[in-house]
Amino acid sequence: MFLPHIGLPQLEEDCFSKILPKAVMMYDSMIKEIMNQVGELSSQNTELCAFFRNILQAMMQVIDVLSVCVRHVGSFEEGPCLDAIRSLPTCILKVLRETFQHCKDSEMVYCGRLSLVADLLQGLFKEAYSLQKGLLEVLDRISLESNASDEEVSNIVTVIHSLLDICSIISNLDIALHANTWKFLIKQSLKYQSLLEEHLHHEDIVNSLSDNLLASFHSCVEMAEQIKLAGLQESVQSTEYKLFQKTAKMSRFFANTLVHYIKEFKYFLTKKSSCFHQLYLQIISKLPPSLCAPSLPAALAGEISASVLIPMDAFVLQLLPLRPFAEVVLQPDLCLSPEHELPHLLLLVNIMGQLLSQPEEVMQLWHPGSLFPEDTPRLPLYQAIFISFRQCYTERKIPVLLPGVMLKGQAQVEVTLHHHICVQLCASVAVLSPVYFPVLERCLVDSVLQADTPTALLAADVWCFTARYGTAELCLHHVLLIAQMVKSCNTECYQSVHLGLLLKRMVFLMTPNHQLEFVAQFPPSKEENLPVWHHVLLRALSQDVRLRVATETTGLMQRVLTEWQDGGYKLGQVGKVNAALGSLLSGLRGQSSHEEPCLSAVKMITQLWSRMSPSQLQVYPVLQHTLKLLLSATAFLVKNIKHETISQALMCLEAVISEKSPDHLLLADLEFLSSLGKIFFPPDSQSQILPRLSSLFGVLLANKSWLLHQHALEAFSHFAENTNHEEVISQSLCVEETKTKVVAYLSKTLNSQDVELQLQRLKQEKPVIKKHIEELESENIGSNIRTAEDSEPNPKRARQETSAEEEYDHYIQTAQTSLKALQALIEGKTDTTATPPSWLDAKLQDLMTLITEITSARQKS
Repeated sequence: MFLPHIGLPQLEEDCFSKILPKAVMMYDSMIKEIMNQVGELSSQNTELCAFFRNILQAMMQVIDVLSVCVRHVGSFEEGPCLDAIRSLPTCILKVLRETFQHCKDSEMVYCGRLSLVADLLQGLFKEAYSLQKGLLEVLDRISLESNASDEEVSNIVTVIHSLLDICSIISNLDIALHANTWKFLIKQSLKYQSLLEEHLHHEDIVNSLSDNLLASFHSCVEMAEQIKLAGLQESVQSTEYKLFQKTAKMSRFFANTLVHYIKEFKYFLTKKSSCFHQLYLQIISKLPPSLCAPSLPAALAGEISASVLIPMDAFVLQLLPLRPFAEVVLQPDLCLSPEHELPHLLLLVNIMGQLLSQPEEVMQLWHPGSLFPEDTPRLPLYQAIFISFRQCYTERKIPVLLPGVMLKGQAQVEVTLHHHICVQLCASVAVLSPVYFPVLERCLVDSVLQADTPTALLAADVWCFTARYGTAELCLHHVLLIAQMVKSCNTECYQSVHLGLLLKRMVFLMTPNHQLEFVAQFPPSKEENLPVWHHVLLRALSQDVRLRVATETTGLMQRVLTEWQDGGYKLGQVGKVNAALGSLLSGLRGQSSHEEPCLSAVKMITQLWSRMSPSQLQVYPVLQHTLKLLLSATAFLVKNIKHETISQALMCLEAVISEKSPDHLLLADLEFLSSLGKIFFPPDSQSQILPRLSSLFGVLLANKSWLLHQHALEAFSHFAENTNHEEVISQSLCVEETKTKVVAYLSKTLNSQDVELQLQRLKQEKPVIKKHIEELESENIGSNIRTAEDSEPNPKRARQETSAEEEYDHYIQTAQTSLKALQALIEGKTDTTATPPSWLDAKLQDLMTLITEITSARQKS
């Protein structure tokens, strides 16, 4: 009644500062009175019930009076000065806080007696809602000048922090009130940014925004799951679906608000970098393709993704210039939970894509990693991506699927994680500044040389793109570098395998002139270059270069064989034979079997088969490696190999193959057996060849290793499709269990597998594989991986303990093998033009005398 008679300049001193603090105290005392006596409230105690209702009505009257004050201040045409009404917002916000808190706790406070006062509580909330709305409208009309006093700045800061406190209370009471309060809070923070940025509790504001974002996002996901279970996703008018949409909008609102706040105050938020990283991971982990994401209908999943994914991209963009954020994301020994490993990889890829639009100082923060010892360690971005990809073992195996790239107007298709990351990496490399190219090269080398093969293959893919996208000179430089590394590597280590695969692909990308230069740098005629040519396919070379390499490789193989023969077929020289044979085999796979180098190779392979002794193969691993190479070479040239040689090979395998044989030998055996389906054996050789063929297939099909068993099924299937000897098929399947498995494979019968069980198995596999890889990388390669030469027997080593029968058998087998080879040489079966030396007859006579003496000694004993 008397407010209209007080002018705006006198309101604070004459009225608000004297009355409003007392009103707040009275309001607090009312709530305390309720809390003290609520335990005795009941429907039977009508007097207390009336007392409670009177208190609540009095509280509503206080709020109504405060509303009158707000309306009066708002009735002035000119916007009020904050200093002229400083007590009003402060006291009202205290009342609002207590009111909303009381309404929020009402179920707990009143327990089963809530119905006695529910109508008044509802009215109290509405009045408070209206009061806050009016207050915010008045505050919105206030304008602080750039030269505002410290007291005015303090007052507006107090208002913002009080609203932040209220936001934490009303988050579950009313969506509209919550959103509007946050909008005003952010608006005021930005409106007076230059005045307030040093005084605001930025971390508290960001924490609250992040918590609200996560809460609404998780609530949205839970609602979507409930809608799916209830089968309501088609009913867009259902109450549940409408609530889901409102929650999704709140998720979008909080995400956008957080991005906006970070954009304006990012340099006050550097200490929150780790929290921002975790926030991103928590959200992305609940969205496809994460294995932790719930399976939802496409429409619901699409709405959830749309509400947060686009803001999350903007979120990352705002954080890119922050060094502490880069230090968190790129830290070398980052420990993540399994469900966050894929989201972290996707974050790194997101960052890589967004760096294209960033200034040089931002790219300098991410691409090269830490540059000085005093810096907090940071990995180069590309290296961090390869390391993160390596951690995603389960996601690679399932595999998870991601959107591919739209090409030529074709719709996007889902691609594997490898495909997705490879495309994104290559796109980044295509626009990479030259200054960061050395960093890229180092990352590619490191990734190819580590033990996880899928990661090495990803690096090889990117490396090949780099070579194709760059100049021909760059490709040559890289090929020479890789070849030198291959040459320096132990041939049995995983680094050699990875580098060899890369070299095999890179040679295809070279120009003919550069291929000639490559051949000049690593001549195939020199033994020290054999590890390089072991990995090069001749079909990758131009016609002239191919002929030169094939001629030199074949010549070297013949020279090595001749030296081996002249040296008396010593085991110490078998390593050289294997190296030459490996290079020859690689060359064969790039040619037609009718070309001259292949025909020359047939003669050498036939000669080598004549040296294979089953008894020696069982003892010396280096000869097993020779056998493996021979099998592969024979499989390629099988149509040119004589049936007698094939029979000899099968006899050798029958004596050697068992469950204890190394996997690489069994795989080569399967390759050889599969190739025999192309051959028709004449009747006179069938009795020696076909039973052995059936026996070997039977043994290999029964192998307990799932990998070898799968290869055996494939090899047998290929043989069965091509062979004319159908009796081999039936005789190989004498065991009913083996027959059942083969029939199931040929009929393409799939074993039903529960996805959850598969996922659980892969999760259990992951630590085992990880430990194995770490052990490989921690080994001293020089001392723990033996080369083929290392595995050769020491001529002076102590004789191994063997039974007398084994010793007799060993010497007899050796003698028989040598005599057969000599017989073939004399009869011209080795296609050599050399005439027998003059001393041969005398040596043969000495041998006959020695055999006679051995026989006589045996008879006497």
